[in-house]
Amino acid sequence: MKMTLATLLAGAALFAAPVANAQRHRATPEEKLAKLLDGRVAGKPVDCISLSMTGASQVIDGTAIVYTLGNTLYVNRPRGGADQLDDNSILVTNAFGSQLCSIDTVRLIDRTSYFPRGFVSLGEFVPYTRPKKSN
Repeated sequence: MKMTLATLLAGAALFAAPVANAQRHRATPEEKLAKLLDGRVAGKPVDCISLSMTGASQVIDGTAIVYTLGNTLYVNRPRGGADQLDDNSILVTNAFGSQLCSIDTVRLIDRTSYFPRGFVSLGEFVPYTRPKKSN
């Protein structure tokens, strides 16, 4: 009985150690964004991106929306409402035309309740690309 209890405690300690380490340092939104952009170089900001070419978008809590267009990541730091961005937000874009521009707004819908949460006013889109390898 003592051996079984000791084995269970040892096993529990092994599983608890990674959890304790993960709780010690939770990456900040800026750290998450930096990790996502690691190895990429910022380009000149643009006012609009093509909606038809946009593959996916990712929310960085309280900070930015990252749009993927091919191999380029476009980071948009909203001019207003960024503090409302989180993983629980569904982004609803009402664009007038084929482009998403810095003058547009994006409505936020709660993923669980489907109630409106607010909106963000987009800023400029900063392209991040991987540098070309030299021969």
